[in-house]
Amino acid sequence: MRIVVIGDVGVIDDMVHVGDEAMFDEMVFQLRKRGVEHITGISSNPAETRERYGIDAVAGIGFRTQTTRAEQQDRMDRVVRTAAGQTGLLAADDSAIAVIEAIRTSDGVAVSGGGNMASTWPSHIFERGTIGEVARLLGKPLVVSGQTIGPHLDDPDRALVTALLSSARLVGLREKPSHALSLELGVPAALLTQTVDDASFLSEQTPAPTTAVAPYCLVSLSTHVGSENREEFQQAVADLLDHVVATTGLDVRFYAHFASLDPAKSRGDTVMHDAVRARMSSARDTAADGGSPRVATIDEGDSVAAAQLARGAALVVSSRYHPAVFAVSGGVPTVGISVDDYTTTKLTGALGNFGQHGLVSAAQLVAGGAPAVASAVWSSRDEIRDRGLAIAETNRAASRLWWDRVAGVFGA
Repeated sequence: MRIVVIGDVGVIDDMVHVGDEAMFDEMVFQLRKRGVEHITGISSNPAETRERYGIDAVAGIGFRTQTTRAEQQDRMDRVVRTAAGQTGLLAADDSAIAVIEAIRTSDGVAVSGGGNMASTWPSHIFERGTIGEVARLLGKPLVVSGQTIGPHLDDPDRALVTALLSSARLVGLREKPSHALSLELGVPAALLTQTVDDASFLSEQTPAPTTAVAPYCLVSLSTHVGSENREEFQQAVADLLDHVVATTGLDVRFYAHFASLDPAKSRGDTVMHDAVRARMSSARDTAADGGSPRVATIDEGDSVAAAQLARGAALVVSSRYHPAVFAVSGGVPTVGISVDDYTTTKLTGALGNFGQHGLVSAAQLVAGGAPAVASAVWSSRDEIRDRGLAIAETNRAASRLWWDRVAGVFGA
């Protein structure tokens, strides 16, 4: 059994994106559990992906170097025609040839979870659309799993996404707006299944650490602040976290979901964390025992460890998507900070899938409304936990069924 899986994976310039790796990680894990013996990943860094997951890997077709849509469309056409048997359209060392051959010798193709099917990232749409068309031409079954669609799709991208989803045997969509938009695009309803995010139960791959730690509030912040003033946003988050420390007694632990593999380097999310921490009055305090600082940074390794860290928290505050995904499946009360329509769609879905609604917009945050939201979430923490764990049992069963169906498409 040979399956080709594409995800937004592969560490470039020592920068790792935990959430993107997490969805791919879980798909590889679940397919292996169901008898898929050979997986070939399509990765931005095949050597790193081979080492990280113990699988084969090839580079993607590649659409980022094309500067115009016409160039991207031309590349897609040449790759598809090559897959159909025409010659002389691609150089002998073109990365697309290895992708075509991997699909040709496979039993099927899977698109692992993601939120990149939006016109913000046309190269990702072209990559997946081309792979889907190659799979169709070569008669290979296709599954698209755990996606956010849109919310913004211009007309040319709508056509590509519609063709991709309509050519799949199964399409998993991780929030209601994505399901509704897919129907609006004309994708047959019979192909669509509303799921939770693919990595919702990633933390359960291995037993969680049992070392006792002081209760903490886990914080993950993207550098993206939407249309808000960056300094005002940072100060508002600092004020929110000082409020959390003062009213809950929790320590604050920052964890970067997009960061350098070298923790000594302040890059990605760490830049935002450093700026917020510098503005926090509680960052100068120590815990009640006089030992550890009230505010600190945690450096964890892989995506499973990151998921366990979120599920071990007493409270999560995040403008990143996957810390919320990891937390809510364990009943952890969570405050999501959305900065635009895209992050609002994702965070509303992540929280709502497990019965939570603690979302604050960037505008509300800057206006000073976040502490009240955090207090309401914290005061309801027992109810949130009980409800979330009950919903998780249902979602876990549905997730197992989803992975059974995915594997079944490929005959596993």
